[in-house]
Amino acid sequence: MYSNEAYTTTNQRINSFQLSKLHTFEVAARHSSFSLAAKELSITPSAISHRINKLEQELGITLFARSHRKITLTEEGRRIYFALTQTLNTLNQEVMDVRSGDVSGALTIYSRPSFAQGWLVPRLRHFSQRYPSISLTILTGNEHVNFQGFGIDAAIYFEKSAPEDLWAQPLMSESILPVCTKAYADSLGLIDQPQNLKNATLLHDNQAWDYHSNSDEWALWANKNCVPNIHQIPSISFDRSDLAVTAALNSAGVAIGRLNLVADMLAGGQLLSPFGNNAMPCKQKYYVVTGNQKHSRKLSLFINWLKEENGVQP
Repeated sequence: MYSNEAYTTTNQRINSFQLSKLHTFEVAARHSSFSLAAKELSITPSAISHRINKLEQELGITLFARSHRKITLTEEGRRIYFALTQTLNTLNQEVMDVRSGDVSGALTIYSRPSFAQGWLVPRLRHFSQRYPSISLTILTGNEHVNFQGFGIDAAIYFEKSAPEDLWAQPLMSESILPVCTKAYADSLGLIDQPQNLKNATLLHDNQAWDYHSNSDEWALWANKNCVPNIHQIPSISFDRSDLAVTAALNSAGVAIGRLNLVADMLAGGQLLSPFGNNAMPCKQKYYVVTGNQKHSRKLSLFINWLKEENGVQP
């Protein structure tokens, strides 16, 4: 391992001479070969090796592990290579945007699965129609993501408060209410009779707020509406709200629906709220979250589009 003394004392920032060496490093790392890098750059393999050695000395970092006729990136080298390729991709995209006078390129959005299924995905055609040159990738999951090194531009969380140390804006509030099919409600006499829930099957998202939410959404609603012994009622639990709603659509029971995600199904008659449409506000909100406050133009357009779809002026 190289000493980082020279770098930390005299070169706190990457300088222009090191940028040219980083380009050599990127080519060598991409090919995993000094000889192939030499062909691409039209110089000798020994010149490639000299530049890499010099860069390692200046940075105080061992970028490659060397063996007979073989080079492999070290862990530190992989981190530098990933950061470098991300930066080059961003720069190339900006150049193309400037040349074309249009906004184009890729955006990767991470979302809670239920929000993606129930709200985001049904509206994506509106975004694509407005910005056809932006390619979207939608990833889903219940955990928080690390914006450093995972290529995610923005995330949509369902939280009680905005995440700390990240840029975050509230997207929309949420309310909850029981939902089921009319056939299921009629079969158990549920209409305006919450006491008959004791004969039903409760469907709930046991990761509604965190990994240990269990039946908290049902408990919150039951406490507000004076329905006793909610924990004694048979239930089926899921790790996604939309799966509970899907089960309700197939008359498997009564789900706690999030109003923003089931509004169209209620309006279309696929589901009904057997105890009236008085949705109960919950403490959680949807937040759009990014790794920092500086947004690319295409990311800013996406965030503004989210607000417009929710009826909020950007």
